[in-house]
Amino acid sequence: MSPPPAQTMVRPITAGIVAGLVGFTGSFVVVLAGLTGVGASPVQASSGLMTVSITMGITSILLGLWTRIPITVAWSTPGAALLASTGTVQGGWPAAVGAFLICGVLVVLTGLIPQLGDLIARIPASIAQAMLAGILLQLCLGPVTGLAHNPLGVAPIVIVWLVALRFWPRWSAPLAFLTAAIVIAVHVATSGRAINPASLLPRLALTTPTFTLTAMIGIALPLYLVTMASQNVAGAAVMKGLDYDVPWRASMLVTGVGTIIGAPSGGHAINLAAISAALAAGPEAGPDRSRRWIASVTWGVVAIVLGVSSAAFTTLVALAPVGVIAAVAGLALLSTLAGSLKVALAQPEDLIPAIITFVTAASGIAIHGVSAAFWALLAGLLVRFILQMGRRRPAL
Repeated sequence: MSPPPAQTMVRPITAGIVAGLVGFTGSFVVVLAGLTGVGASPVQASSGLMTVSITMGITSILLGLWTRIPITVAWSTPGAALLASTGTVQGGWPAAVGAFLICGVLVVLTGLIPQLGDLIARIPASIAQAMLAGILLQLCLGPVTGLAHNPLGVAPIVIVWLVALRFWPRWSAPLAFLTAAIVIAVHVATSGRAINPASLLPRLALTTPTFTLTAMIGIALPLYLVTMASQNVAGAAVMKGLDYDVPWRASMLVTGVGTIIGAPSGGHAINLAAISAALAAGPEAGPDRSRRWIASVTWGVVAIVLGVSSAAFTTLVALAPVGVIAAVAGLALLSTLAGSLKVALAQPEDLIPAIITFVTAASGIAIHGVSAAFWALLAGLLVRFILQMGRRRPAL
């Protein structure tokens, strides 16, 4: 059999490279913020970033080669945002690692037990997205607070992001990060801070997981729910819209096992890509649909290469002046916040439960060590149940 024409290979390879670069540079700061938020040291956060990058790369390659479908696997950006807003739980970083592992087990069980996936699907989209919006709100305030505390450092980032959003929306977050990198470089050069070359080398930091009830309820369960509702279910829907039927069972098993394997070295969760999936599976990957899987394999290779460079990215973040990284993370999540609020407020009958869910999640409260995300979901579902029960009561 003769090899395919070069042009049939260039389009999917290019799409995979673009998807990988956009996906990584657009949200890796959120991953670092999330891991640091639940107690990871800089070395452990760097290890976690490297781990999720490599595991999502390997699983994308495996699923692409196996199914010949452009399935892409990504880290859970909403999950990382959840971690950033959760804070350190009882048991510290080892307990968080244990929660990551349990999240992976739950994803595997979702692949093995169809009823579990059906149960997740029964959570109203308005409640799930309101919880996510509340989680994201604090992070999305980063550009505002950054402009107040460090206008000279943050203003160029916001301006570049806004211009890119107008003309090249896909590249708005990566270009914001590139501008932040320039701001950091200028800051390092003018402050005379030295960079230790050893800090640029990839490092794998293994942690023995511990299991606490507060970490299970405050991290594992919300991380699982956010990852499933905002990433896996949404990712499968995006692929369905592009006329690809994702093998649900296989995808859950592969990503769940990948999360379990990556947990001891700090990986929080991997899942089906949602928004980024359209880059590898859409028309930009070429007119030949039978070869678009090459884009997902390319995505995987790019993710692995960037993952090996995670220590350098972590070092760059550590050198940033005040407000810069928070601004980049907030800008990267604004579109996700907008989408979540749109879904959360779309159904008039669920408006009050969604608002209660949103404000509870945004409050950042932790009761008995359990994060606000759990209480938000509980409050929203309870209020929704009470209000619906009142509507169903027959008139006297």
